[in-house]
Amino acid sequence: MNIIQKQLQKVQKHYEALKEYYEYILQIGFDFSAEEFSHLDTPKKAVLEAYLKRFAALQDYLGAKVFKSLLDISGISYTKMSEVLVLMEKEEIVSLDKWIEFRNVRNSLEHDYPDELDDALQELKECVDDFEYMQQVVKNVFDFARRYDETVPLLEA
Repeated sequence: MNIIQKQLQKVQKHYEALKEYYEYILQIGFDFSAEEFSHLDTPKKAVLEAYLKRFAALQDYLGAKVFKSLLDISGISYTKMSEVLVLMEKEEIVSLDKWIEFRNVRNSLEHDYPDELDDALQELKECVDDFEYMQQVVKNVFDFARRYDETVPLLEA
């Protein structure tokens, strides 16, 4: 098994977990105020936190490892991360603006610890609302990889 296949296996695992959390969040709904959130039971809060962690892990892994590997297998050269993201946009794998927006929201939630729970919930809701976009990015990654390596499995969506 080559590097990209191993990386895509990891992407698949992150994606499957993210999808499972997403489906659960849809069942419990995400239309609650900060006051209502403070009264959610621990398992529901844990699922929301797990979703955010998995969303961040998937994004980090794609950006740090997989995008570069995709360029490597396609023979497209790059020298720095900013180039990688621009090339991923050119190859129609991601929207650069959307990817940067993902990073900003995720960083805000993970590092800044917003003073206002309402703000944090809104940003978390944005990550939940962006599931379908992240799903499309993952599909694009698998499709791109298959163009250069027919042994890459299809995404199990």
